[in-house]
Amino acid sequence: MSYCASRFSTVRRPSVEVMVGSVGVGGAHPIRLQSMTTSDTQDVAATVKQSIALAEVGCEIVRITAPNVAAAKCLQAIRTQFTAAGFGHVPLVADIHFLPSAAMEAVEHVEKVRVNPGNYADKKKFSVREYSDSDYSTELQRLHDAFSPLVKRSRELGRAMRIGTNHGSLSDRIMNRYGDTPLGMVESALEFLRIAEAHAYKQIVLSMKASNPKVMIQAYRLLVQRMAQEDMHYPLHLGVTEAGDGEDGRIKSAIGIGSLLLDGLGDTIRVSLTEDSVYEVPVARAIADKAMSLWTADRPSPGADRPDDGIDPYHFTKRETATLQLSPGVTVGPEQPPRVVVRAGADLAATLGQLAAGKLTDTPPEVILVQVAAASQLTQLPDPGASSYALELSPTLTPAELKPFAAKLRPGTILVRDFGANDAAPLAAFAQFAREHQLLLAVTLTPGDFPALASTLQTLGDDRLLFTLSASRAALTPPAHATGAYRQLAAGLRGLGMRAPLWIRNTPATAVRGDNSFLSKLLEASFLTGGLLCDGLGDLVSIETEADAPRATRLAYNVLQGAGARISKTEFVACPSCGRTLFDLQTTTQRIRAQTGHLKGVKIAIMGCIVNGPGEMADADFGYVGGAPGKINLYVGKNCVQYNISQAEADAKLIALIKEHGKWFDPAPTSG
Repeated sequence: MSYCASRFSTVRRPSVEVMVGSVGVGGAHPIRLQSMTTSDTQDVAATVKQSIALAEVGCEIVRITAPNVAAAKCLQAIRTQFTAAGFGHVPLVADIHFLPSAAMEAVEHVEKVRVNPGNYADKKKFSVREYSDSDYSTELQRLHDAFSPLVKRSRELGRAMRIGTNHGSLSDRIMNRYGDTPLGMVESALEFLRIAEAHAYKQIVLSMKASNPKVMIQAYRLLVQRMAQEDMHYPLHLGVTEAGDGEDGRIKSAIGIGSLLLDGLGDTIRVSLTEDSVYEVPVARAIADKAMSLWTADRPSPGADRPDDGIDPYHFTKRETATLQLSPGVTVGPEQPPRVVVRAGADLAATLGQLAAGKLTDTPPEVILVQVAAASQLTQLPDPGASSYALELSPTLTPAELKPFAAKLRPGTILVRDFGANDAAPLAAFAQFAREHQLLLAVTLTPGDFPALASTLQTLGDDRLLFTLSASRAALTPPAHATGAYRQLAAGLRGLGMRAPLWIRNTPATAVRGDNSFLSKLLEASFLTGGLLCDGLGDLVSIETEADAPRATRLAYNVLQGAGARISKTEFVACPSCGRTLFDLQTTTQRIRAQTGHLKGVKIAIMGCIVNGPGEMADADFGYVGGAPGKINLYVGKNCVQYNISQAEADAKLIALIKEHGKWFDPAPTSG
């Protein structure tokens, strides 16, 4: 059973309506925006002030942590004062992790309670043991007894609930049976969901959050598939947890959330940034607007709209491709990272100068894309250095016109040519020309052109070919989108038995909607390039919507890193602030990044408390976690190796720990 109605257009997944106070989630409602306060919940005035600030910037559901009964009791005064300030229509959510007693207090005061099934009345000590079927049944009965009072009280009061699984806080019982996997995340939620259904309680939203977008995407897909098998249709809350701050945090969030929304999954979202939470809401608004502009309720007929793109949506596997040599040091193909293409401006020499001045040592533009209107331009191309050229040819140019200049082109140069459905003969001629002169041909087309060109392509085979979407003839009318078009392209190649590489181009023709802001471009690149990379598609990438070449190059590398496809700098996993945080996350993250940001390939987790800290440490090399007020615990992987260090000493001790494990190198000296 598929997890969505179509992988090629956005057909919204039907879900039941869940009312969170007066705000409807799922059903026919728009995507709802959420965020979270960062104050100490027991500071009622500060929490009300933050709740008002969030509501004023468009947050439709406000979440507040309730780590203990004392904090949960404060929710009554917070709700009263928030309503008195004119925000009675904005529901409040109590965030519960460990204590059923706190949940039972909180449910009396707010419209929704979020519980984490990984640690709500469950164990998380990283113990390894075998659970017999009898042991497992006993544990499930214990959970039933612990969770049922909250379910019954929520039903009596008309409260909603979110069962929110976090990849970083799966229980030992789940870990031992299912492992640290998307399946384990799904099973953790389903255990609690079945308890709720046993009490005829249906006002439930589910989430599957992880700091790794690939894991997050796979977990939500699997959850939907499993729920559909049991005739469950609950709404989904989407989010990438511990996404970090700045450009990186926005990219990781948009990759995970955007990929699912394009597949029609998701009813409410939160962008979790290590910043003031008011900055989360505009990003969430932009993501939601892009997705909703694609929505359709028209479901494909059975068997239609399902060409096989060869992707297993529940397990990551990179698409197998043939090998292409771009330049002596740059290869496209198996075991190679996706290569970065950057579009040159009208003044090619100026663009090359900008890129050289940018000193992009670890993030080089490996291919320079140049528009060529006349064959004579080929005599004027400056030496691109270690990069290769991709020459976007005018559709009027022919191989005969190019032939006198072919000797001036470096082997591995890419000819980029748009081919329509009636261009079988030009396609064959250009392919032959490329092969004769040791060049490559980027076949640019739309999915609609593919059937008419299929027989020619099958005859040509993979040699020296790569494929991409037309930048000028995409003709993508909602609910169709570029992600689906590239999937169709992959399906067409698969049907012909071709393994030619795919080049993912972000161009105005692939855009969903939005303004010309950098945020809009970032989100588009994350949706398209990041989403396809998480499915294992994409061998070259370009962000052609950004005119500034160094900025476009940096954005491409940041999207590659966000998708886990290519590491070019230190990876930071940093949680958003909340009332549980034991130090200032924003300044701490910025300070640690300033000292360690040059450590390419090292992953550092910065966590405000232990709720998800140890679990997320399992995916990081080193961890910096709040253990107590003013005290830091340091981790290697998921193992705590130093406890209760003074925060004043913690940075130096973290660096010493990195050095001890052979991961440190001094930053390169800056010139000038």
